[in-house]
Amino acid sequence: MIAPRPPRWYAAAWLLALPAVALYLAWRSLRQPEYRRHWAERFLGHGAPAAGAAPVFWIHAVSVGETRAAQPLLARLARAHPDARFVLTHMTPTGRAAGAELARGLPGRVQQRYLPYDLSFAARRFLGEIRPAVAVIMETEIWPQLLAQAHARRIPVVLANARLSQRSLDKALRQPGLLRAAAACISVVGAQTPADRARIGRLYDGPVEVTGNVKFDLEPDPLLIAQGRRLRAAFETQPAPAAGGAPRPLWLFASTREGEERLLLDALRALGMLAGASAPLLLFVPRHPQRFDEVARLLREEGATVLRRAQWPRDGQPAAALAPGTVLLGDSMGEMPLYYALADAALIGGSLLPLGGQNLIEACACGCPVVLGPHMFNFAQAAQDAITAGAARRADDAAGAIAALAQITVAPGPHAQMAQAALVFAASHRGAAERTVALVEQVLELSAAAAR
Repeated sequence: MIAPRPPRWYAAAWLLALPAVALYLAWRSLRQPEYRRHWAERFLGHGAPAAGAAPVFWIHAVSVGETRAAQPLLARLARAHPDARFVLTHMTPTGRAAGAELARGLPGRVQQRYLPYDLSFAARRFLGEIRPAVAVIMETEIWPQLLAQAHARRIPVVLANARLSQRSLDKALRQPGLLRAAAACISVVGAQTPADRARIGRLYDGPVEVTGNVKFDLEPDPLLIAQGRRLRAAFETQPAPAAGGAPRPLWLFASTREGEERLLLDALRALGMLAGASAPLLLFVPRHPQRFDEVARLLREEGATVLRRAQWPRDGQPAAALAPGTVLLGDSMGEMPLYYALADAALIGGSLLPLGGQNLIEACACGCPVVLGPHMFNFAQAAQDAITAGAARRADDAAGAIAALAQITVAPGPHAQMAQAALVFAASHRGAAERTVALVEQVLELSAAAAR
C-alpha cells in the first residue's frame, strides 16, 4: 500500500513557520540555555551518523514523561537484542537530560539526538544518518512528513503507549486528511486503554492492540525511596497540638504547573493551613526546572521561609526542627521517588487547571496516596482505576484538594490503607512493556520477511 503524502499546504506552512520557530527557541534559551544548542539536529536533521553494521532501534520520546516511559522498553529490547544500538530522540532539553540517565545504563549503545522539525529535507537526512531497522514512537507524537519519509524507506513504525483524549481527537478531526495520511504510515499501534483504541480507530485503519500503560512497569529507585524515608524521619517538625502532639503531616504538591501554586497557596491561606504550629509541612515540586526560581519567589512573597533541596540535611544527618512557616522546595531532577517517599500524601499537578494532569502512577508505585484535581484527561483510565482501587481521591478544586489531603493524613489507619492500596494498584497493572516489545518483534519479523 502506498501511503498518501501530507498535503502541500502542510509543507509550505512549516517553511513559513521556520523564523517563528527559531525566535521561539531563542526566547526559551533565555531561561534554558540548552535551547541554543544542537540547531543542526533540529532544523537540518544533521547529527552524528550511526556507525557500524549493527541494527539500530530508533525510540522517540518527546520530554521527561515519555523518556521515563521508554525506560522499560529500552531495557527489554537491549536484553533481547544484545548487538543492537539505539538512537533516542527528544524535543526538549529536560527530555534529553532524562535520556542521558538511560544512556548511562547502556554505555556505548545509546546515541541521543533532537528529532528534527517536520521538514522533508531534514527528515530525509535524519533517517539517512541513523538508518533504523524499526521506529518506536512514544504516546502521541505524530509528524506527517517524517512518517512519510519512514514509509518511503520501508521502516516499520510502532506507536507505543499510545493515548488519544477526546479533546485531542476533536482537534485532529478538524484536519482528518492530514492525520489519516500520517497514520497510514504506522505499522501497528499499542494503545493504553480500550477507550484510546476506539478513538485512535477514528483516524487509523491499521492494527491497534491494547497493551496497557508502560509507566506501570517503571519501578522506583529503591535507593531514592530509602533516602526519602530517612529524610522524613530526619525532619523534626513541631508537634501539632490539635493532633495530640503527633508530628505534622507532610503534603507534596507534585509536578505543579504555572498558575497552580497560586491556587494552592490561596486555598491554604483561606483554610488557615499556610502557617502556624499546627499547619502541615508543605513540599512544592514544580514540573519544569525553569520555574524553580519563580516558585521560590512566590513562596517568599507569601512570607514563607523556603528550604531548597540543596539546603536539606545530607543523607544520614539529623535535621533541626523546622520553624512554622518553612516550606520545602524540591528543585532537583530525577528525585521524584524520594519526594513521594518523603510525603504522607500528594496532589498530582497539572490537574487543577485544564492541562491533563501529570503521572499519578509513579506516586502509587512509591506507596504515596494521591489526590487528583478535576483535569486528568491525559491519565483518565489510570485515574479512575486508582480511585476505584482506593489509592486516590478526586477533588473539584484547590480547596477540595487541601481538604482531601487533610482527610487522608488525619489518622494513621486510613492513610495506611490508602498507601497499601496504591502499591497494590501499581503492581497489578504491570506487563505493558512486555506486550509492547512483542509488537516491536512482530513488525521486525514482518519487515524481514518482506525484504527476503
